[in-house]
Amino acid sequence: MKLTAERIIDAGMAVFAESGYHGLSMRRVAERLDAQAGSLYYHVPSKSALVQLMADRVARQAYEAGTAALAELGPGAPWQERVEAQLLPLRGTLRRHPGGAVMFADSPKVLSTGALALMERLLETLRDAGVAAEHLGVGADTLLSHVTGFVLQEQSQSPAVAASAEEGAALLERFPMTVAAASAIGEDEKYVRSVRLVCAGLAALLEPAP
Repeated sequence: MKLTAERIIDAGMAVFAESGYHGLSMRRVAERLDAQAGSLYYHVPSKSALVQLMADRVARQAYEAGTAALAELGPGAPWQERVEAQLLPLRGTLRRHPGGAVMFADSPKVLSTGALALMERLLETLRDAGVAAEHLGVGADTLLSHVTGFVLQEQSQSPAVAASAEEGAALLERFPMTVAAASAIGEDEKYVRSVRLVCAGLAALLEPAP
């Protein structure tokens, strides 16, 4: 099969999912494609360029999904719903890619234009809502960082520790509120509520309407 940049990105994302950034190399990507490492450089000049392309693919998919969600809302939707329309698809996109949250977290460092587009649109949404200029950057970054952290926890491959009935009862007795909070709602509902909590905090920073 002909070697293309898209196939190299596919292979790079598969290697990244298995081994993370430090395990990613052009040699391992070439092995996955049954090709010589030197042949990859014609399409992708370096590992850093490959990481940029991978991060950009994830971010652009999230941007397009957000665009579709915003279109369903219509122009008169409240700003909080417009934020949700961008961040709910972002979580879904990151979850579809093993290691997607790590790639997205690194995307500003590699100057992914897809990630920059996501940030720009979110900044515009908060600006149009009336968030004061000095809080825009931190507000948008807080929202995106929250999504990344939430999905990082979901994608964690750390083994769960099994607890006996006795151990569970002891934990419940020592930490009743924590145990109750952990089992109160599912992850999807928790994510939506968490985004709304951040938006509620940002609402306190809105400038008075003229």
